[in-house]
Amino acid sequence: MKRMLFNATQSDELRVATISDNKLEDLDFERGNKEQRKSNIYKAVVTRVEPSLEAAFVNYGVDRHGFLPFKEIAPEFYSKKTRKKDISIKDVISEGQELIIQVSKEERGNKGAALTSYLSLAGRYIVLMPNNTGGGGISRRVEGEERFEFKEILSQVKVKKGMSVIGRTAGIGSTLEEIQWDLDYLTQLYDAIAGAADAQPAPFLIYQESNLVVRAIRDYFHKDIEEILIDKKEIFDQAHQFISHVMPAYADRVKFYEDEVSLFTKYGIENQIESAFLREVRLPSGGELVIDHTEALVSVDVNSSRSTKGRSIENTALSTNLEAADEVAKQLRLRDIGGLVVIDFIDMENLKNQKEVESRIREALKLDKARIQTSKISRFGLLELSRQRLKPSIGEAVNGVCPRCQGTGRVRDIQSTSLYILRMIQEEANKDTGQIISVQIPIEVATLLLNEKRKDITAIEAKTNNEIVIIPNRYYEIPKYNLERSSQKTNKASYKAVEPPLESTQTNDEDEQNQKERLEPVVKAIVPSQRNTKSKNNKTIFGFIKNLIGTSNDDSIEEQKEEGTEEIKKAEEIKNTQGSSNNRRRNNNRNRNNNNRNRNNNLNSGKNNHDDQRNENQNKTQAPIKKESMPVINKTSIPKEVKLEVANESKAKPKRKVEKLEKVDLTKVGLKLVETKASVKTSPTKSKLPEEKKLKTKKIASWQTKPKKEAESTKLVMVETKKATTPKKASPVKKASPVKKASPVKKASQSKK
Repeated sequence: MKRMLFNATQSDELRVATISDNKLEDLDFERGNKEQRKSNIYKAVVTRVEPSLEAAFVNYGVDRHGFLPFKEIAPEFYSKKTRKKDISIKDVISEGQELIIQVSKEERGNKGAALTSYLSLAGRYIVLMPNNTGGGGISRRVEGEERFEFKEILSQVKVKKGMSVIGRTAGIGSTLEEIQWDLDYLTQLYDAIAGAADAQPAPFLIYQESNLVVRAIRDYFHKDIEEILIDKKEIFDQAHQFISHVMPAYADRVKFYEDEVSLFTKYGIENQIESAFLREVRLPSGGELVIDHTEALVSVDVNSSRSTKGRSIENTALSTNLEAADEVAKQLRLRDIGGLVVIDFIDMENLKNQKEVESRIREALKLDKARIQTSKISRFGLLELSRQRLKPSIGEAVNGVCPRCQGTGRVRDIQSTSLYILRMIQEEANKDTGQIISVQIPIEVATLLLNEKRKDITAIEAKTNNEIVIIPNRYYEIPKYNLERSSQKTNKASYKAVEPPLESTQTNDEDEQNQKERLEPVVKAIVPSQRNTKSKNNKTIFGFIKNLIGTSNDDSIEEQKEEGTEEIKKAEEIKNTQGSSNNRRRNNNRNRNNNNRNRNNNLNSGKNNHDDQRNENQNKTQAPIKKESMPVINKTSIPKEVKLEVANESKAKPKRKVEKLEKVDLTKVGLKLVETKASVKTSPTKSKLPEEKKLKTKKIASWQTKPKKEAESTKLVMVETKKATTPKKASPVKKASPVKKASPVKKASQSKK
């Protein structure tokens, strides 16, 4: 069972974990004191153009300028036009020009952010590239028949000129209406961004990427995730609101966690998260991984350590390497390590075992969303792979540089540091004479210099005619020191020169400045329009009504009420103006059509009359049903008082029409012109006739019993109430049809009259 867990009990940090059967698969977090700039859209100014690098440096409102390569500049931003075949960046871009850019990679170390002018707006099912016509496609993870089906659906989507669409893995199985709704929202968002770009001069922030709650559900939620547990009410409301707009069918899976036990502790993933911060990671068989970060690459060393369960060295190496392959793929996802990674597996002599390890790590890396390229195991037992850098790794975001070792991991010992300080003193003393050289060093180093190296210090003072002052500083640790040289004496005593460091106050001030200096976007989140009526799971009227009730806000409810009242007024006007006259015209037209059909089939006039009566009964019963169906559809948008009035009218009107139909049936069933109601009751033959007719119309078709109906029709023709219509209707039949069967019927009718 897969779950998504949102831990937001601490306001400074939000963590999102994806687990499968209490095993951690993916981890993402966001800290409140650090601003994330990736995917943000800015309006920037070109500050410098470098033809040697084929790039430009851009000021987008941050202290460190961004790096914009020439290949990432869209043709629409070219300020100059040239006819040269080999175009350089200097030919099309000039300093001071304003551009709309997006951050593709954040700042890392001494490197500035990587920028692009080809914008991309991520949705739930697709990614819209509004100013890139050749950037469309489908995610590489979609394969087989699903890829062809998804491609057909995307070909039917209506995309504006100059734009392109990329299908995401979350769009597999979605309908055309859902994808079109997502595209309409993204185009609406881009129109707002393009309009806000002209609001003020650059640089400024136009649009900020969504927070972690929205991004996690948008990017990591799949249909196989059965629960989304959130332990904070505010985050729960954000997630429920977003998923009800975008994926209303899965809104029930968002649940609020209220237990006293911590959410991550209950599912046993707190210890698994801590493994992402360790240098050494233990394997189930007893082996271990040692992960070290360098400037150029990340090295992973696989050690057998306590793994001794194999029958031979080869079996032990194979089992340990297979476990290491799965764990390396997991750690790359959790730590979000990017760049070049070198894995040093345990040496294996058998080539079959090497291929098995290679295939194992490729299968484990398929779960990763980043683009990964792998090589084969070399003869030295090394496997190289490169991974796309999606965001700053955990080590860069959480771990700071060590103030003692400066990130190297090692420091000098006391004796080596004291000799280094002594050489520095001698170098400064040789520069000039009559100077005062003061050195602040850790206590251990100062003790060694004042005692073991006292003779060397006095010798330097005598040779160079300088004064050397050694000050032990209790706040300093190896390898930190401070050396100063001045020509005048200070009135301060040496012990008063020691001052506490200002690092803690400086770091706090920097954090406060970063929070204050955060740019506010001009275009904020746009609420998407509701599309529940077109969802795949709610095709019936009841599902339509349920969706409207479940996802409507206060404003939408009022609009629906106003629309419902207008529709009711229109329906009432139609009823008043086109009440009885329209129904009669429709019935007459239908009767005429039925008579013409019966004449073409050479049926008798009596049979036509009874068929007309049945058609009239059916038409009159169907007419009120159509009138009632209109207000029923708008039940959700009609107020309660109006609903009661419409319901009473719909209940009262069909009852009156049913009574009229019964009276019409009694009069039309009669067989004589002058007979009263009593005579209809006394006649034994008349009561049998309607029963026989009903049975014949329901079970027997007209073309199956032609000879029997001719004899019966002769008896019924005698009793017709319409005198003028019968001969007129019979006359055109003679001309149209040359059938001779109609003549005996006429003779019989005339003789009886």
